[in-house]
Amino acid sequence: MILSSNQPYFLPYFPYWQLIHAADLFLVADDFSYIRHGWIHRNRINMNGQEFFLKLELQKKSCFKLIGDTFLMPIAVSNKLRTVETAYHKAPFFQEGYALMERIFACPEQNLSLFLTASIREVCAYLGIDTPIGFTSQLEGNALLKREARIYDFCHRMGADHYINAIGGQQLYSFEEFRRQGIRLSFLSSQAAEAGKLSVLDAIMNHSRDALHAMLDQYTLIDG
Repeated sequence: MILSSNQPYFLPYFPYWQLIHAADLFLVADDFSYIRHGWIHRNRINMNGQEFFLKLELQKKSCFKLIGDTFLMPIAVSNKLRTVETAYHKAPFFQEGYALMERIFACPEQNLSLFLTASIREVCAYLGIDTPIGFTSQLEGNALLKREARIYDFCHRMGADHYINAIGGQQLYSFEEFRRQGIRLSFLSSQAAEAGKLSVLDAIMNHSRDALHAMLDQYTLIDG
C-alpha cells in the first residue's frame, strides 16, 4: 500500500493534490505544530498579474499550538468571495471555480484542521481524486514520536510499504533508513504545467476539470 501525508494547508499548490492522488491513503497531519508564517492559513493567488495572499483569520494563533487546536475567526464570506471574483472574473473557468469557493466557505467548522480538511475534500472531489483521507491524530501515541519515526509508525500501522513525500522533504529523510524499516521512500517531482507556486485555485480558474485531472498523473517519483 502507498501512503502519503502532509499538514492541512489552505488551497495548496497543484503538486499537493498529485501527492494525494498518488497514494492509496492520505493522512492529514493535524497533530503537528501550527507554523505562523507558513501556508496553513493562507495562499497566493494571481491578482492583476501580482501575487496576492488569500487568508483565513485565526484566533490566538501560536507555534506552541497544534494545528488541530487552532480555531478560525468568523469568515467574512462575502469579502473573500469578492476578492476571488476581483482576481478571476475574466478567467475561462471562473464560474466553476467560484462555485467551488462558495462550497468551501460554506463549511461551518471553526476548528482550523477540520475546516481545511473539508476544503481538501471539496477540491479532491472537483479534481476527481478518490483517495481515502484520515488523520494522524487518530493514531494513538504517534505524536509522542519524533520526525521520521512518526512516518515509520504511520506506515507500519496502516500496512504501507511505500511512502511518497513532497519534493521539499528530500533533505529531511534517508532512503537507507526507510529501507531498514521495510519502506520504500519516494519524492514526488511534479511535471505538470500548473506546478508553480500559486494556489490550486489559480489552476482551477484557468483549466477545465478534465485537463486538471489529466495533469494529476504528470509527475515522476525520485527513489534512492
